[in-house]
Amino acid sequence: MYKNKNILLIITGGIAAYKMPETVRRLREQNIGVRCILTKAAKEFVTPLALSAVSGEKVYEDLFDLDDESEMGHIQLSRSSDLVVVAPATADIMAKAACGLANDLASTTLLATDKPVMMAPAMNVRMWEHAATQTNVQTLKSRGVEMIGPDEGDMACGEFGFGRMAEPLDIVAAVKKRLGTEGLLSGKRAIVTSGPTHEPIDPVRYIANRSSGKQGHAIAASLAKLGCEVTLVSGPTQLTAPDGVHLVQIESARDMLNACQKNLPVDIAVCAAAVADWRVDVEADQKLKKDGSGQMPDLKLAENPDILASLSQATKNRPALVVGFAAETEKVIEHATAKRARKQCDWIIANDVSPSTGTFGGNENTVHFIAKNQCEDWPRLSKSEVADRLAHKIADYLKEVSS
Repeated sequence: MYKNKNILLIITGGIAAYKMPETVRRLREQNIGVRCILTKAAKEFVTPLALSAVSGEKVYEDLFDLDDESEMGHIQLSRSSDLVVVAPATADIMAKAACGLANDLASTTLLATDKPVMMAPAMNVRMWEHAATQTNVQTLKSRGVEMIGPDEGDMACGEFGFGRMAEPLDIVAAVKKRLGTEGLLSGKRAIVTSGPTHEPIDPVRYIANRSSGKQGHAIAASLAKLGCEVTLVSGPTQLTAPDGVHLVQIESARDMLNACQKNLPVDIAVCAAAVADWRVDVEADQKLKKDGSGQMPDLKLAENPDILASLSQATKNRPALVVGFAAETEKVIEHATAKRARKQCDWIIANDVSPSTGTFGGNENTVHFIAKNQCEDWPRLSKSEVADRLAHKIADYLKEVSS
């Protein structure tokens, strides 16, 4: 099944590096080709000779090795495999990857790769729980990096807690799963909307909402990981486009609708953006000024186009699957069920965005999956995990309707 599949394994300087020859051997048993990059610190725990013996490949160590750069430079090395795996992934390498640093072969390769990345963290429990590490983890997840572990248990330093690297067989299972699902949506095209919209009042002010775009961007990344060709239509956010995703940046709801229609036909439409319901009917061409009279400007509002309904009810080029989001603050399932019927979309993903939930701007989400005559309550998950679950559900649905 995995013949002609290859991974690049980056081994960094955690004590768990001693487990990597066993991991490589197990991967080779599955006919998965393995090339290794070994950092200077990792060589304190495992030798290049041992890795070369079990992988049957040269081990790469030095960014400035003239022979390596002439045979397979770091750019080619970063892109010649189907998957990049970092194990053990130390706090240092994750910080470098999150910040885009590139001062050795491992970090340079991670910055240059256009392939999916998985990391198996390994460090002291205090380092793992530190706010800086957790921020870096969330940053990497938002860019589509998949985390394997860490596990909870006794550590070499004598402490107990989360920070143990996942066992070799668990890493192999995660790699097999990723390589096996790669391409589930190959040949499919998707539009994903994300973020807020900004509806101008005058050249300075606008109407908006609190959406960060994290959930929509995560969905785009998850669909792309399964081989889908994804166009991400996003309002203003602080996020970068996920790897392998075509980003179209817009401001207003009308811009978003035009961008979606321009990119039809597609197989999948996921409307995760928090589109403003209203805009100012006539935008002022100059900044509205206070005149001291106490009179408020008369702002007449007009209803914005309904992007979800437009795609769901299209008589031409309707996507095979249209998924909407319902951000509610009360009666979440009841309101979302009514919205699905009203908009005529296939699925609705409903969530509670009350301030106490921390959903807007946060990294986690609790959602309810709603289809015709079906409602599933999903557990509280990271937004990346919600996205992965939804992407696989989409792949299963399209496979079923096409069979």
